[in-house]
Amino acid sequence: MKLEDRPLVTAPTKKRKGKRTDGYLDLKDYAALGDGRSVALSGADGSIDWWCVPNMDSPPLFDRLLSPENGGFFSIVPEGPFAAEQRYRDSSNVHETLFTTQSGTARLTESLNSGSAGRLPWCELGRRVEGIEGCLRFRFHLRLGTMADSRSPYCVETIAGPVFHIGDLMVLFRHSDAIEITARDDRSVEGWFEVSSGERRVFGLIAGEDEPLVVPAVADVDRRIDISDAEWREWADRIGYDGPHHELVVRSALALKLLLYSPSGAIAAAATTSLPEAVDGEKNYDYRYAWVRDAGYTIKAFLRIGSEMEAKAALTWLLERLDAHGPKVMFTLDGRVAPAETRINVDGWRRTGPVRVGNNASHQHQHAIYGDIFETVERFVACGNILNPRAGEMLARLADRCADHWREKDSGIWELPEEQHFTNSKLSCWQALARAVELADQGQLPAARKERWARERDRIAAWINAHCWSEERQTFLAHPNADGIDASMALAARFRFCSEDRLALTIKAIDRELGAGAFHYRYTGMDKEEGCFLACTFWVAEAKALLGDEAEANRCFNAAIAGLGGGTGIYPEMIDPRSAEYLGNLPQGLTHLALIQAASNLAGAPL
Repeated sequence: MKLEDRPLVTAPTKKRKGKRTDGYLDLKDYAALGDGRSVALSGADGSIDWWCVPNMDSPPLFDRLLSPENGGFFSIVPEGPFAAEQRYRDSSNVHETLFTTQSGTARLTESLNSGSAGRLPWCELGRRVEGIEGCLRFRFHLRLGTMADSRSPYCVETIAGPVFHIGDLMVLFRHSDAIEITARDDRSVEGWFEVSSGERRVFGLIAGEDEPLVVPAVADVDRRIDISDAEWREWADRIGYDGPHHELVVRSALALKLLLYSPSGAIAAAATTSLPEAVDGEKNYDYRYAWVRDAGYTIKAFLRIGSEMEAKAALTWLLERLDAHGPKVMFTLDGRVAPAETRINVDGWRRTGPVRVGNNASHQHQHAIYGDIFETVERFVACGNILNPRAGEMLARLADRCADHWREKDSGIWELPEEQHFTNSKLSCWQALARAVELADQGQLPAARKERWARERDRIAAWINAHCWSEERQTFLAHPNADGIDASMALAARFRFCSEDRLALTIKAIDRELGAGAFHYRYTGMDKEEGCFLACTFWVAEAKALLGDEAEANRCFNAAIAGLGGGTGIYPEMIDPRSAEYLGNLPQGLTHLALIQAASNLAGAPL
């Protein structure tokens, strides 16, 4: 089917007032832009408040998201009262905001641009304002960040226009004619313009780190907005999913694509740091790294929708990292072990600090790593692909390590500071060895140790059923003799764990004890500390479908989607079940891929 002939995936239009409270926008009011290397967050009031340049894990050029008084941003906003409607272009990550005032209507279109040959060798933010009706007057304000006061920006006037320097970063400010600049200093530039029906005004930011800058014509920046849109639509057209909730699946796939770091194939867990899991709490973490868990699940989601190029690139990167560093929890986007956390002195979103860079979970051990990588490889092979011998040998060593160490405690899927015999961790070891045996049977892994893997697989299953099941409560517990339960046990259905009756009872217990309206908390006690974890709800819906309760699975899924309504289609890590306020880092890959998996299973698509 030709691109111009296919039905478009229509993005929802959301009406917004774009009002700030103490300088902050609701997280629902942000849309994400991306170019395969960096991600920017654009608010409903025309302000881009987050952009790490040149990479997702670089220090932010714009950080108003976490520091409204002193952070960097780039706003283009109508003068006076306005209403705003946000939407992504159909099947695209190019975003539009329709502004309406008493004097008329104008459309802001924005993109982190690519070219006709793919990602540009520089970062380019394009923003276009088009007059639709009447005449509107806009104010614009570009203010560069200071990297948490570690750098002092300065501006140099050149023949191409003002160039800002922030450490090793250079940022060129370009704009079309009929733009009036009223103020400029070493850190910012301000001005205004008018746009009438049929007119357009264009802005471009061109950025690079410790490298010469290309000076594109403003017309080229403008043209690449539409080129980028066409590239996104062509990519979305290749998504091989025709089941129910098609629009949601495509939008989630586009969100996941934003998190794929194209220079290496790494997949970031999210594009932000330190957005809190509860306002006034301290659970604020840096998610701009590639977790083995999240990357593995994302690869599987890409495979389910037919995006084999992204899946192959990400799997190759992941296997190489595990071969080089062993079973680490996470890596930087360029392949190093993620650094331990440090704290920086900014307020945080809604003044909920601390703001962290780095992540201490990188030095934990989590048994889930074993299950995650073997499940991902098994799905890759099941799609008709083939492992190379070196990868097979590395995976065999990993299976041996899993067989040797499954009896040990670990930090668990939730990366808790106190190690324990977590049920989900033992389940992940069972999953790894079950898939290793299957891969050996298919000739993808060396078969010499297959029998040993099979014996340990069966021992783990027996241990889980003997030590982690509560006959009194009719559920698997979070760990032996625990008081509480864990929603991640819903994943056991996907992993094909051999206790379906007990799994069905466990899902009922998760609904009963961890449910809050349409959503679910991660584990017992989290209702006092954080919002509901969105991936858990989609895991529960998926488990219900896999266990044969299709009506209840659909009810669960539809209720979650309705409860998430009001945003742009970019989902965070968590939600407050009382206020429906978004919480946690975004776009959150785990949420979007869990949605894809649940929708696929509701459609009856094979695992």
